[in-house]
Amino acid sequence: QLQLVESGGGLVQPGGSLRLSCAASGTTLDGYTIGWFRQAKGKEREGVSCISSSDGRTSTADSVKGRFTISRDNAKNMVYLQMNNLKPEDTAVYSCAAKIEITPDQFMCHPWAYLAAWGPGTPVTVSS
Repeated sequence: QLQLVESGGGLVQPGGSLRLSCAASGTTLDGYTIGWFRQAKGKEREGVSCISSSDGRTSTADSVKGRFTISRDNAKNMVYLQMNNLKPEDTAVYSCAAKIEITPDQFMCHPWAYLAAWGPGTPVTVSS
């Protein structure tokens, strides 16, 4: 059974950077689309960035485009989210999740589609 665990969150000043990691266990990530999602206090969960397994297609929210980059290393069973130029509005709990890859995938980064596994989340706070 696929299990996911995030790491790398913390407190960072505006303009700073963090790299989140999502470690998978139980099975290989081959064949799974992996997404990063976030939920701020009092707000709904939103898709941040998602990446397919077969060809590395990505879908990234407009609010983080140009600042966040998703990547994956299937050999290491890892997915990463590099976050640069962080802003206070990026403060949230960040979670990674998995779903079986499908093609085409018009809902690639919609959180409700991620049914295979969810990590417990890692908090990110952007504050001076």
